[in-house]
Amino acid sequence: MEDVEAWAQAPENTLESLRHGIVHFDGIEFDIRVTADRQLVVHHDRDVSVPKGHLSNKPLWVEEWTLDDLVGLGFLAFEDLLDDAKVQRQWVENGKMGCIEIKRPHPKAASGGGYLGRQRHNEHIALAMRLAEDAMEQRAIPVENTVFYSFHKGMPESAALAGTSRPWAALIPYIPPYGNRTTQRLQAFPQYLTTPFRRLVRRHEQQGSSMLPCAVEYFHSRTRHLSVGRAVGLQGGGRQRLDRHRNGMATYVWPTRPQIEHDLLRAGLTGLTDHADPALTWLPSGHPRWNQPGTRPLDDEQWRRLASVEHDDHQTVLAELQNETPTWAEADVARRRQLVEEWRSAWSWSGSVESILTSANGTTPPWSAPRLIGHRGSGKTSRPVLHPQSR
Repeated sequence: MEDVEAWAQAPENTLESLRHGIVHFDGIEFDIRVTADRQLVVHHDRDVSVPKGHLSNKPLWVEEWTLDDLVGLGFLAFEDLLDDAKVQRQWVENGKMGCIEIKRPHPKAASGGGYLGRQRHNEHIALAMRLAEDAMEQRAIPVENTVFYSFHKGMPESAALAGTSRPWAALIPYIPPYGNRTTQRLQAFPQYLTTPFRRLVRRHEQQGSSMLPCAVEYFHSRTRHLSVGRAVGLQGGGRQRLDRHRNGMATYVWPTRPQIEHDLLRAGLTGLTDHADPALTWLPSGHPRWNQPGTRPLDDEQWRRLASVEHDDHQTVLAELQNETPTWAEADVARRRQLVEEWRSAWSWSGSVESILTSANGTTPPWSAPRLIGHRGSGKTSRPVLHPQSR
């Protein structure tokens, strides 16, 4: 068991960060890029995220470095992540989710394809999918608890080129792989304004997406009414419209916030969180925090018990629930049936109870079950991400 007082957040997308996230939550989200020698590295930014002194006379873009050179700086090879015993045990044996965001290179990078090279962009994402899928198949990472997604307009074409058997989706609104944070948001905001939640669902259904990645702006009080059409929400009439529009489609909200985390999970949605401190056991909304709603799911009676507890008693109740509640992998048929019946009724899932139980008869919870996912492992961190020792 982790020493809560001693916990310190590790840099994002590092092995330490990803280990913590996959143990602490229902899974992890992380980013991969294709290196110059056609390997995969776990890295978010387009440029190599180290102090500039380490980049003198070297390429700026990650895709122009070899994997060995990036690992030498301290970045994580995708295959090293897969080979880690702690990560593998959680991912394979405990039904944890791996959300893999594929990053496109800057258009000016050697493999970037230029600003208008759509076919090359499609091929690049397809290559990343094939490399990742081959590595995961070699290590028996289950298909049903992984998903590929990307800020990439040609995601359906890339998935077809890759021939992937794993779930995938595009990230909408689309954010281009160039510009700074301000210019990227300026380009994405009009897409949000003209894409109400109902239209977002339809676009993903038309593309053949396996799930619905969704910006938190659709649910936050300050922004959810900005897009055209009637807003969805986590309570009341907005919640009813949410259930009706998504019709049980697995919905992942990025990044969620502690203030709405409880309501989001109780609406049947999955949240990607940057808040992985084990000391966070009481949410700003006035609810105890349950970190594993997917892989150690509570039934309705347990959720009511959790919601009624006072702050002074919440850690005792959390410990009791932790001890008495089986994981999905441990649960017997009766427990699984009870949970699926409650979920199907609460969130308007399509399909029969039997079909859902059949599709989730292993260690992985049903595809649409709400989860809490560690964003970039244990949450995003400041720049530069790593500070290698000077040589």
